Amino acid sequence: MKAHVYVTLKTSVLDPQGQTIHNALRKIGYADVTAVRQGKYFALNLADGLSHDAAKTEVEKIARDVLTNPVIEEFTYQIEE
Repeated sequence: MKAHVYVTLKTSVLDPQGQTIHNALRKIGYADVTAVRQGKYFALNLADGLSHDAAKTEVEKIARDVLTNPVIEEFTYQIEE
């Protein structure tokens, strides 16, 4: 089983790197992109035999306690069997 965790800045937090990427995209002709938010991606390999519910609990705890700064970041995740 594998978990994909995506960490991004909260929408209320300024994202200067995302703004820089957005400006660069506009300059090279990608006018249809209206905004960019950058973030981090983590791929977690989970033990064989772990139930989906146990995997969900474990991934949420890891993401909340280790991978994000809850003051400025939020996370989403997907688990693939």
